[in-house]
Amino acid sequence: MVILLLLIGQYYGRSQLPLKYTGIMGNLGNKPKIQFDVIVVGGGHAGIEAAYASARMGSKTALITLDLDKIGLMPCNPSVGGVGKGHIVYEVSAMGGLMPQLCTQTYVQARMLNTRKGPAVQGLRLQIDKYAYNKLSKKMLEKTDNLTLVAGMVDEVLLDSNNTVTAIKTNSNEIYHTRTVVLTTGTFLNGKIHIGEKNHAAGRRGEQAVTTLSAFLKKIGLRMGRLKTGTPPRLARESVDFSKLEYQEPDSLNYLFEFYPHEVKNTHACYIAHTNEKTHTIIKDNLHKSAMYSGNMSGKGPRYCPSIEDKIARFPDKQSHHIFVEPEGVGVDEIYPSGISTSLPLDVQQKYINSIVGFENAIITKPGYAIEYDFVLPDQLTETLEVKTVDGLYLAGQINGTTGYEEAAGQGIVVGINASLKCKRQEPFILDRGESYIGVMINDLVNLSVDEPNRMFTSRAERRLRLRQDNVFLRLTDKAYNLGLIDEQMHQDFTKEKIIIKETLERIRSKFSNSQALKTFDDITCNEQKLRDYIGKQVSGRAIAVIHAEIRYEPYLLREEQEIKKNKQYQSLVLPKDLLYSDIQGLSKELQEKLNRYKPANIAQAALIPGITPAALSLLIFKTRMRSKENKQ
Repeated sequence: MVILLLLIGQYYGRSQLPLKYTGIMGNLGNKPKIQFDVIVVGGGHAGIEAAYASARMGSKTALITLDLDKIGLMPCNPSVGGVGKGHIVYEVSAMGGLMPQLCTQTYVQARMLNTRKGPAVQGLRLQIDKYAYNKLSKKMLEKTDNLTLVAGMVDEVLLDSNNTVTAIKTNSNEIYHTRTVVLTTGTFLNGKIHIGEKNHAAGRRGEQAVTTLSAFLKKIGLRMGRLKTGTPPRLARESVDFSKLEYQEPDSLNYLFEFYPHEVKNTHACYIAHTNEKTHTIIKDNLHKSAMYSGNMSGKGPRYCPSIEDKIARFPDKQSHHIFVEPEGVGVDEIYPSGISTSLPLDVQQKYINSIVGFENAIITKPGYAIEYDFVLPDQLTETLEVKTVDGLYLAGQINGTTGYEEAAGQGIVVGINASLKCKRQEPFILDRGESYIGVMINDLVNLSVDEPNRMFTSRAERRLRLRQDNVFLRLTDKAYNLGLIDEQMHQDFTKEKIIIKETLERIRSKFSNSQALKTFDDITCNEQKLRDYIGKQVSGRAIAVIHAEIRYEPYLLREEQEIKKNKQYQSLVLPKDLLYSDIQGLSKELQEKLNRYKPANIAQAALIPGITPAALSLLIFKTRMRSKENKQ
C-alpha cells in the first residue's frame, strides 16, 4: 500500500499548513509536533459521526482506527433503523450527520415498522448492503475537509498534572498532540470471542483486541464492567430454500432518513423463518456447551436482543421464534438469519440450523459467536459525554454500555460537536430529553448508568408523542444550522417548510375545533389531497405528515402537558418503602422490575427511570396519596 505522508505544523521553518491528509500516517522520523483539535479513536458508527461533526465544524480532526478499510463495518445485523432506533437516525440526519446519507446510497430494502399504530411509534428500517456501506463510509470521510485518517492502535491518552488531555500515544510510540480525545472503541476493549468451549482474544471476527487502553482507563480510576453481545451464523444463500419461507413485503416510501425526498428502490427481498420444537430440543440438550451457560463468560448480554439459547431458556413455553432472513449485500452469497445469535459450538449450530424449515440443507459459511468486552459505567460522564474527572476526554458508543449502530451514531454526533466546541471555548451542546431521543438516551446513561447493554425504545421517552420521525427537522435543524452542520440551501428549504406547517396549523386551529379538525383531516391516506388543497401551496409529504400528526395528537398532547405539570408538583412526594409495584395495575412488568431494582425514594427519582411515562408517574402519585389517606384514617 502506498504510504501517504503529511507534515502538519512547523517543518523546516515553514508555517503551519492545515492540509488535508487521507491515508496511513507512518513514522516520520524527525518530524514536527503533530497537533489536532480533536482525535477520535475508533472507526465504527460512533467514531464516524464524531469525526465528521467535528471536522464539519472546522476543527482539525484525526480519526485513528486499526484498519482504514473497515471504517463503518457492520459486524452484526446489516440494517439501520427500526422503532426507537430509527428515531435516532432521523435525529442524526436533522443534525447533518453521515449515517442517513450512507443509508440512502447503500440500502437494498425499505420498510416502515408499526404502521398499524400511530406515527409516534412507527419506525423506518432499511436493509443495508453492508459492504457498500463500509466502502462509502471511508470514501465520504476521505473527502471531508479538516479530517485526517490514521491507521493505528491507541495505547494511552496522555494527561497533564491537572488531568487534562494533551495527546495520545499509539502502540508504535507515535505521539499525536490534541486538546480533546473521543474514545469509540466498540467491542474491542479486552474483547474475547466465544464459540462453545473455545475462546480467543479479538475485537470482532478476524480483528485483534485492544488491551492496553482498557488498562489505562482503569489506571485513571474509571469504574468498568463487562458486557456481552453476539451474532448468528451466516448461511450460503444458494443452500436456503426460500420457497418455504414467508416473504416480507417492502414499502414504497417517498422519504427515507434524509430531508429531501428519495425514490425508494427495493432491490432485494427479505424473508421470515421460524424455529420449532426440534430446534428447541437441540438447543436445550446442548445448553451446557454454550459459553453463556458453561460459566466461561462473565459479560451480561442484552435483554432485548438475546441469543437463541437465552430465548429457549427464558421462554420455555414458547414453541417458535421468528428468524428474519436478510441479505448481507448485493451480489453476496451470504445470508444473515437475524434472531438466532449464539455461542454454541459449530456442530450444534449446524444441527439446529438444519432443523428449521427452509434451512434443511443450509450451509454455515461463518459460525455465530458471542463476544464480551469492557465498558465504562456511564454515570461517570457529564451530559456532553465527557469524563467528569478528565478534562477533554469523551466516550461514545458501546464503551458507554449501549448496543446498536444507531445508538452509537447518536452519541457520536453529540461528542463530536462538544469536543469541537470545547476547543473553541464555547458553551457545550446538550440535548434535552424532552426534545430528542438522543437526549433521552444520554440522560438515562449518565443518571442511571447501565447493568446490561442499553438500547433505545419509544417507551423510554416521556414525550414520545412530540418526538416523532415526521417532525424531527422542526426540532433539531435550526440547532444544527447554528453549529455549522447544515448547509445554507437545506436550511432555506427547511425554513420554507417550517413556515408553511406553522401557518397551516394556525389556520386550522382558528377555523376548526379539535373534534372538527380530526373529523375533517383524520385519515391521512384519504385526506392527504384534501390537506394539500387546503394548504394551497406545493408542500412535501413530510409536511403533510407533521400537520396530520399534530391534529391527531393534540388532545393527547394537552393531557400529557397536564400530567407533566401535575407530576412536577409532586416531585418531592416520598414513595412508601413497602409499596408493592407488582400490585399496581397499569404498570408494565418491565417498569415493575425497574422500580423494584432502583427503589426510587420519591417521584423525582422515579421520573428518571428509563421508560417511565407521565401516566406511570400519575399511578405512583395516586397510590402514594391513597396510602397516605388510609394511614391518616
